[in-house]
Amino acid sequence: MDAERYYGENADRQAIEKRYLALEERMKAKGTLPERFFSSSGRAEILGNHTDHQHGKVIVSAISCDIIAGVAKRSDRMIEICSEGFYPIRFSLDDLSLKTGEVGKSVAMAKGVAKNLTDRGYTLGGFTAYTDSCVFRGAGVSSSAAFEVLIAEIFNDLYLEGRLTAVDKAAIGQYAESEYFGKPCGLLDQSGVAYGGMNLIDFKVPSSPVSERLAPPPGYSIVITNTGGSHSALTEHYAAIKNEMKSVAAYFGKEALRHVYYREFIDGVAGLKKVVSERAILRAFHFFDENRRVEIAARALKENHTGEFLRCVEESGDSSVAYLQNAFVPGSDRQPILLGVKLSKRLIRDGAVRLHGGGFAGTVLAILAEKEEERYVSSMAKIFGAENVFRAKIRPSGAERVDR
Repeated sequence: MDAERYYGENADRQAIEKRYLALEERMKAKGTLPERFFSSSGRAEILGNHTDHQHGKVIVSAISCDIIAGVAKRSDRMIEICSEGFYPIRFSLDDLSLKTGEVGKSVAMAKGVAKNLTDRGYTLGGFTAYTDSCVFRGAGVSSSAAFEVLIAEIFNDLYLEGRLTAVDKAAIGQYAESEYFGKPCGLLDQSGVAYGGMNLIDFKVPSSPVSERLAPPPGYSIVITNTGGSHSALTEHYAAIKNEMKSVAAYFGKEALRHVYYREFIDGVAGLKKVVSERAILRAFHFFDENRRVEIAARALKENHTGEFLRCVEESGDSSVAYLQNAFVPGSDRQPILLGVKLSKRLIRDGAVRLHGGGFAGTVLAILAEKEEERYVSSMAKIFGAENVFRAKIRPSGAERVDR
């Protein structure tokens, strides 16, 4: 297999092959021979924190952690997905209704993908899949999006002759997460997984996002630290961000903040303050500023102005803390993200750090000069554990079938 395509330069080919072989042996032990293998990555949100659900702009990349799956077709219409350490997922394609107790569980994501594909008029068939994941669960690198897009790509490869585009797979994953899993979200996570590489994506028209491939700054590394906590119980806080931003947009008669003119927003703050909270207004300020930052950062990357790009990343993190206010759960004294950011700012001389992903719990993203990587990783590992500090490579491919 092309290990660099999925895991970057200097990938440990022996360890990678061992991982796939172990998955194959698990399937054989249960009496199933894998016919095909698939890989679906995590994602790194570089810029654009909580702007996608307001039809904004983002910079996002697929990264070198992934869920792999060994898959075999079935002659019936059953879906069976087995993941180490979890109860197997089993359901029939003849009944894709969401059952009591399934909301918030992986079965809801898989069912939601199948339901959306069926609603689009596709004819599906059954399969058995065994998976193995090295994507942090519930910690901000989108294990849920990786899983959703993986299931979409399995159906795409087995039954749809590859007709689904990256945009299709992202939208299908978003539907599954929002409508079945029960977590309101934009398209950033699923798009990052489905597209592959680093991309500037404009969601002004969410059904037809416009993307542009970007090159990361040479000589810099990405390190993601899982500072602790889980996103699994934070749906209400994510929903509040989206709902508060939408309440500001609604004041101006718009569906999303992207369609509100900035000057109109500024001139309307006095009236807004009478009908929405100050936090909602501050979150709207974050949206407008963040959208401009994405544009500036993308231009800086294209013109090789690395310092300007890093400044935008740092400012994005500061804005998330001060105005978006998603660095920790309101009222809680558990604030590992802020600790991770503070330590990183003390350690990094040439680079930038920011809160990463949905927030409230989870990860810190650092982009730093390669010469600083070893010292930074060692220092963060002492605080958060070596198993929680991940050196991420930008993965050029989206979720796809793996040829071994």
